Amino acid sequence: MANNVRLEQMTPTQKVAALLITLGPAAASEIMKNIEDDAALEQITLEIAGMSKLPQEAIEGIVDEFHAVFQASSMLAAGGMAYARELLEKAYGSAEANDILNRLVTILNSNPFQFFNEADPVQLATSFQNENPQLIALILAYLKPEQSAKVLNRLAPNIQHKVALKIAQMETTNPDVISEVEKIVESRFSNVVASDFSKAGGAKTLANILNSSDRATEKNVIEMMEVETPELAENVRSLMFVFEDIVQLDDASIQRVLREVESRDLATSLKGAKEEVKQKILKNMSERAQSVLLEDIEYMGPVRTKEVQKTQFKIVGIIKALEAVGEVTIYRGEQEDELIE
Repeated sequence: MANNVRLEQMTPTQKVAALLITLGPAAASEIMKNIEDDAALEQITLEIAGMSKLPQEAIEGIVDEFHAVFQASSMLAAGGMAYARELLEKAYGSAEANDILNRLVTILNSNPFQFFNEADPVQLATSFQNENPQLIALILAYLKPEQSAKVLNRLAPNIQHKVALKIAQMETTNPDVISEVEKIVESRFSNVVASDFSKAGGAKTLANILNSSDRATEKNVIEMMEVETPELAENVRSLMFVFEDIVQLDDASIQRVLREVESRDLATSLKGAKEEVKQKILKNMSERAQSVLLEDIEYMGPVRTKEVQKTQFKIVGIIKALEAVGEVTIYRGEQEDELIE
């Protein structure tokens, strides 16, 4: 990019790239980790790589512009559009306030159904029970995975399966179709952020949701998918990690995980677990620890399925947390275990 570029000539992507450069590597990397649109991330990265030094005037203008948009976003969240417009007009004048709000609406429109992220998942699940699974899937595909998981957890098992399948099979959505969907949603739910869509859903989206779901929901969805669409079920499983996948961990990772798991939780999680899972765990324990664990399982007596699933989910959470900091390695799908000389 030429050094004499003017702010008004820059595209939104170039402005984002310039802002990230201005913020510095540490802050920029944290922001980029949260950009889920791969195409947008690639374009921003290319702009950063190709951007030469910007005039100070352009940098100041970009920072001011983003500050104004974020400030408007806070006002909008606090008191609605009228409140935000009133304060912005006092601060910037009518014309610039209108321009800021238009940019903000464009940003908001790229994240549909965000209202539901703040809603009570129990109430959402109750409201969704009689809705078309395709509509539920469309909404959940755009929410934060943890919020979608809470809603999915509370849907009836047969609806869970249908919604999960629709999410996994979802591809690019026609904006005209979305426009009609928005009208339906607006008529049934208040204060929904309606917007223009491009792409949501797919196996990865469903895997992210199931990774945040409870064990019962995860098990129900995967088992039903394995019956009806085995290839899709395998694709989703390859993108996530479930308790039975402990057998895929190497011995060093198993030993690291065991140092974080309480003895009673370990015993509870193995009640009714597959024999290969038990053997994988026992293999990585001392003889004395093996003996104690087997005694704990034997003398524990009957344990409710829900409690076993809860404990397994807790251990999976520990494994994922350790993976996030690089202390264990999870092998997924067709990933090969390469040796480095």
